[in-house]
This record gives sequence, C-alpha cells and structure tokens, in this order.
Amino acid sequence: MGAGVGRSNRPAPTKSFCRFTRLVRFAQRRYPLARLALISAPKFYRRHFGRWYPALKRTLAGAGRRRQEADALSFVRRVVSQVTNIFAPAATPAHAIFHLSLLVLGITSCIFLVVSGLLLYALIRFRNRASATSDPQEPAQIYGSNQIELSWTVIPVLIVVMLFLATARIIFSTENAPKPSDALDITVIGHQFWWEYRYPKLGVVTANELHIPTGDAAHPIPSYLTMSSADTDHSFWVPRLAGKMDLIPNKINTMWIDPLEPGLFLGQCGQYCGTQHAKMLIRVYADRPAQFAAWVAHQLQPAAQDPAAAEGQAVFLRNACISCHTVAGTTAAGRFGPDLTHVGGRDTIASGSVPNTAANLRAFVDNPAHFKPGALMPEMHLNAHDLDAVAAYLTTLK
Repeated sequence: MGAGVGRSNRPAPTKSFCRFTRLVRFAQRRYPLARLALISAPKFYRRHFGRWYPALKRTLAGAGRRRQEADALSFVRRVVSQVTNIFAPAATPAHAIFHLSLLVLGITSCIFLVVSGLLLYALIRFRNRASATSDPQEPAQIYGSNQIELSWTVIPVLIVVMLFLATARIIFSTENAPKPSDALDITVIGHQFWWEYRYPKLGVVTANELHIPTGDAAHPIPSYLTMSSADTDHSFWVPRLAGKMDLIPNKINTMWIDPLEPGLFLGQCGQYCGTQHAKMLIRVYADRPAQFAAWVAHQLQPAAQDPAAAEGQAVFLRNACISCHTVAGTTAAGRFGPDLTHVGGRDTIASGSVPNTAANLRAFVDNPAHFKPGALMPEMHLNAHDLDAVAAYLTTLK
C-alpha cells in the first residue's frame, strides 16, 4: 500500500496557524473568558479559518506550550470584540450591569444548588426499594408546619427585595450621573430599518455607523445619546457598552457610554420593529480623540466631486434618489433615507448587515429586497448602464 493511503488531502498547517493555535491553548488555560468566547461563536471561527476549523477544534482540547501573557491578552481582546458579550464590559454602565449580573447569577445559582440538592436527596432517600413489600404503606401525612411555610415565604421575599434594591441602585446611579461639560451630544433616531446619528454641536449627520471618542480612567469622555424614533418602537443595545434603551415615537430617552479603549463594538436593535428587525444592526466605533477629530473634519467636507463619476452623479440627481437621500454639496436633500454624503467610506451598508463593496452597492441599488426583504426602499428600475454609473458614483463618496 502507498505511503499516502489513509492520510487527509488537507495541506499542512502554516506557521501562522500553528502560532495561532498555541495562543488559543494558552489563552484558554489562563483566561476562562477566552474559552467562553470560543464556545459561543463557532460560526465565527468556521467563517474566518475555513478548512482549518476541524484542526483548530481538535487543538483546543490539548495542553500546548505556554506563550507570552501580552500575546494571550491581545488574542482574548480580539476574540471577545467579535461577539456581543455582556461578560466583557468596556464602558462604565456596562461594568455596573456586569457586576449586578454576577450578583444575580450567584444568588440564583445558590437557589438552584439548594433546590437540586434537596430534590436529589429525596429521590435517593425515598426511592422505591427492591426489599419493600408488595403492598407498600402510605407514609405518615404531616400538615401545617409553620416553620417551613414561613421559611419558604420570607426567604424568597427577602431575596426579591434585595435584588430589587440592587437593580434600582444601578439604574439610578447610571441615570443620575452628572453630565461633564465636555460630554459629546449625539441624537439617535431609529428608522425602519436603519439608524440616523446627528452630532448637533459638530454639524455632522451620518447613518448606521456611530463614531465616538475614547477617554481614560482619569478623564473619561462620555457620549450622551438622545434617542427617539421616526416610526415604531426600537431598542438600542450594545451589550459591551451599556444596557438597552428604547426608542419610542414622540418620546425622548437618554443614555450615555464612555469606552476607555478604542475598538469596534457591535449591537442590535433589541425590540421587534418589523420584518427586517434582525438586520437592524449597530456598529459603534470608539476612536482615539485625534482619530475622532480627523473623522469629524472629514465628515464636515462636502461630497467628493470625481470627474470620472460625473455620469453616475447625473443619473443619481435626475432620479427619485434625491427625494429620500442627502448628498452634501448637491441638490439631493432628502431626509427619508440615510445620508449618503460619505457612504463610500463606511465599512457596511444596509444597517451593518452587508459589507460595503462596489458589487454589493450595485446589487442593493438594483434590488434592496435582495439583501433586506421588506426594506422600505423601492427598486429603482435602472438599466444596466445607469446602474453601473450610480454604483461607481456612490463608491467615490468617501
């Protein structure tokens, strides 16, 4: 038989993959949070590591060689940043919720252990024994134990009161926190099925991708979000930054977030708002102050005027696009849809559900329902030539 019989056709792992698996092993042994993230996001690893996923899955069970602690910590941060994980808080409100969650989890775990232990004891102690008579007698019946009735009434009441007070303290301490003078004000408006972000003091309007500055422990820079809805109920939820906050028509709600480290924080509309609720995603970019200032300066610039895309701009301006969308520096001033002044510079389209590529832009303009069935944007019915021209124009708006 040949030497290759029984071997897999999979090529040998690369050095980078081997180093990655060593980091995985060390991070799992040293940091339980990494193990939690790896278990909770298997689709993420299949998508990013493809054919190596089976080998990676087998490697995770091994011991492996110890790596440097800094590398492992960096790995943990990269993994956790890809999932909406309440156990990895990155802002003050999220830290408060995290500690409250640990208290609730600890109390409910104790209750579970006590109840399960008593149930297991009863099942074993009073099980049907083989030596019992064929006609077992009914055990003595006992009624009216004041001690037992008081205990199972008073103890749960005390637990509920304690949890209520702990929760109320977190809610009031978060909502009543004094607002610093240098806080950033952002207006958040929920639409079916996208997010509108306005920076009133900065004169910036954007959509779907929220940018905020980071601070440090000594000088945090909170961002205050003033929220409302243009149509139906929505809920703004980024688990690593804060709790949920509802967006309700004709009502103003506020919340604040203050991440200390830069990064991308993912979220989701937490209130069913229609057919595309599941694809109404949230992307919060926490930037260093200098990076945030550069982003603001870029957003204040009018739309790029690329002569090569002049034909696409003309098609865009003579169609119904201008009735719903705004492009600064042109006659397009619609407010029903997202602001497209810098749409080409965003990482995603369709409220974070589709990567922003030229092909995806073209397909979305041609038929929005292809990506988001039930989206309120109608088909534009452009011919192939005009469709190519408009897609090329939109990609230049950076």
